[in-house]
Amino acid sequence: MSSGQPMLKQMMRVKNPDHIVEEGDHGGLKRSMGLFALLMFSVGSIIGTGIFVILGEAIPKAGPAVILSFVLAAVVCAFSALSYAELAGTIPVSGSSYSYAYATLGEILAWVCGWCLMLEYGVAVAAVAVGWGQYLNEFLSAFGIQIPPEFANPPGDGGVINIPAVFVVVACMFLLLRGASESATMNNIMVILKLAILAFFCIVAFTAFDGGNFQPFMPLGVAGIGAAAGQVFFSYIGFDAASTAGEEAKNPKRDLPIAIIGSLIIVTIAYLLVTIAAIGANGGQPSDYEGKSSEAVLAQIANDVTGSTWAGTLIALGAVVSIFSVVLVTMYGQTRILFAMGRDGLLPKTFTKVNPRTQTPVNNTIIVTVVISVLAALIPLGQLAEATSIGTLFAFMIVNAGVISLRRSRPNMARSFKTPFYPITPILGVLGCLYLILSLDVITWIVFFSWLAVGMVIYFTYGFRRSRLALGMVDDYTQDPEPPVVG
Repeated sequence: MSSGQPMLKQMMRVKNPDHIVEEGDHGGLKRSMGLFALLMFSVGSIIGTGIFVILGEAIPKAGPAVILSFVLAAVVCAFSALSYAELAGTIPVSGSSYSYAYATLGEILAWVCGWCLMLEYGVAVAAVAVGWGQYLNEFLSAFGIQIPPEFANPPGDGGVINIPAVFVVVACMFLLLRGASESATMNNIMVILKLAILAFFCIVAFTAFDGGNFQPFMPLGVAGIGAAAGQVFFSYIGFDAASTAGEEAKNPKRDLPIAIIGSLIIVTIAYLLVTIAAIGANGGQPSDYEGKSSEAVLAQIANDVTGSTWAGTLIALGAVVSIFSVVLVTMYGQTRILFAMGRDGLLPKTFTKVNPRTQTPVNNTIIVTVVISVLAALIPLGQLAEATSIGTLFAFMIVNAGVISLRRSRPNMARSFKTPFYPITPILGVLGCLYLILSLDVITWIVFFSWLAVGMVIYFTYGFRRSRLALGMVDDYTQDPEPPVVG
């Protein structure tokens, strides 16, 4: 028991990373995911609607030089991705950045990190699900089918209830409850399909390629490149998805670093090809995108090139599949982080109960589904969804700082992957994230501190005294190796 210690010292208590790894091996989740599934998890999480809409917003800021913006954003992400790869290979558990923080920086920062991820994951999924009905309507319109607006939008956006949003969330819940391997198989199919549709767009656009569209290359100068990079950065978020599958990976120490870094490389190549194809076919000057809807810019370019609507319909299908895949993977990640927080005692034990047959956390999957469904069905998230980006950037900062902390405290600990150019890489990762955080809107900070205040109340009234470390239960997992089950 640590009740005799000063409060600050108790808040900064750190879990032994070796214990976290052993605890994960006894966690009750099924190791069923190979390298390909983990790679597709991260790719599926990154490629959402971002690439389908971002070009219509980013090209007017930078012109053809938006290509450099994508490269710059990828490099900034790479600093954090390398840190994630090191910690995921060293501490391969379900909690991702939450567990890494617990092993390196202390309980209070771990709680804040996990709490921020709940905001980012939960609201981001709800926001993406809200848009699913719009893309679904765009796809169905080619067949003369239309979902009435009152049932395809939440109140405040011209609707009564967003039924498609609820449908996609509940459908993902049933997939998750069936098991991690079943969810991974479905995600593999969806990721391959959306990559194929992006490849189809490139093929179509390259048939109308005009090199003259890249001149002038930097009409808005270096400032334009930076402005567009800050925007497209968020199209790369999601590479850390594989790290939430640490306890369900067959060979996590080898596969997690490869999946995290590999997904960033695959997505960067895909984004650059799509961007070059779009500029080559449609032009790269800001005026070329006036009057074009950013939500459907790729579909409009494909329609213009082919002179028909079938190409745009196929790309709309890609957006529908992309959203479904993002909802599935993000919900998966959220349930696994909740599982880890519950196991540590910072949240109620109900979040750790698993089904003995499917070996999936049942209760927290259902709880997550209910909360997200209500948000997506009834609340127009709008700017609130944009505010969740601070949770992701904070987690990235924690992971970069965690690499430095663990290198100092446990220099001889076995690591399957080491961040190159240490300590420059993680330091640049921290600075890059800090720069982006400071550039966020005021509403972002208001939402962040409001959410953080709620989290602090929960931590000090529940988790602070009930965490396993507070109760002196750090080594008792061997006495109760089997997780509680749901009959």
